Amino acid sequence: MAIGLDVGGTKVAAGVVDSSGTVLRRLRRSTPGTDPRAVEQTIVDLVQELAVGYSIAAVGVGAAGWMDVDGGTVLFSPHLAWRNEPLQANLEALLGRPVALTNDADAAAWAEWRFGAGQGESRLVCVTLGTGIGGAQVVDGRIERGRFGVAGEFGHQVIMPGGHRCECGNRGCWEQYASGNALGREARELAGANSPVAQELLRAVNGRVADITGILVTDLARVGDPACRELVEDVGSWLGLGLANLAAALDPGRFVIGGGLCEAGDLLIEPTRKAFARNLTGRGFRPLAEISVAALGPEAGLIGAADLARRAAA
Repeated sequence: MAIGLDVGGTKVAAGVVDSSGTVLRRLRRSTPGTDPRAVEQTIVDLVQELAVGYSIAAVGVGAAGWMDVDGGTVLFSPHLAWRNEPLQANLEALLGRPVALTNDADAAAWAEWRFGAGQGESRLVCVTLGTGIGGAQVVDGRIERGRFGVAGEFGHQVIMPGGHRCECGNRGCWEQYASGNALGREARELAGANSPVAQELLRAVNGRVADITGILVTDLARVGDPACRELVEDVGSWLGLGLANLAAALDPGRFVIGGGLCEAGDLLIEPTRKAFARNLTGRGFRPLAEISVAALGPEAGLIGAADLARRAAA
């Protein structure tokens, strides 16, 4: 057995995972602010509680942030106060167990390649749609992290020069058009204009435009609201355009799309596939990469982290 943890800005999810990728026991805690020592202690507490009754070979931590090439130090985390933090060494000293540290998107991609929608694919690209857009690649059975260990920041390709301002400091990043946050922003703009087509949205939030979120828009789209369906389709079109750009650069055999926005199902994926085919360079003269929905849901990160730790300790 191995223990996997998915450490984000708001929660730490953890589980005992067997060699087939099955989560046998799971726990979840709120992330204790941004204090690095408090976050480490939360990880230690979860591992100690989960380990009772199991023979644990290793601990894997998937963390939101950039890792150094050796995978022991978090260079920077946008949601936690990790700056050049030697997290692997710190946790090994506290736990007395082997710890493998990886980026959370890399961990999720590994899980999908090993146990989920990416099985059997030699060149897999995973794209996660949430607050922003995360990404990772698995190439010939290994995670492709790039020369400096920070590959996969797909959400920050500039897709609309001079467009919406992004938290990264640039304008027009892909995640400003094809993420859950983008969906919520577009819906709020529509409702804020008091458009006749947005009346169902406004009723759902009792007229409080600020309460409209991407999750709400997705839920209303699934039950048939025409305006929300149109908004989801728009996001799908932007998603397909960005995937076509990635295909031109990386030429994967399959894209696996994960994250909360995938709850929209075919309402999102079908316009994504159409836009991908329409914008693909060399279209009509090259194979189309498959576009699949992730299979493992929100536990992919901890499953992948646990499996990577098991393999590192073998």
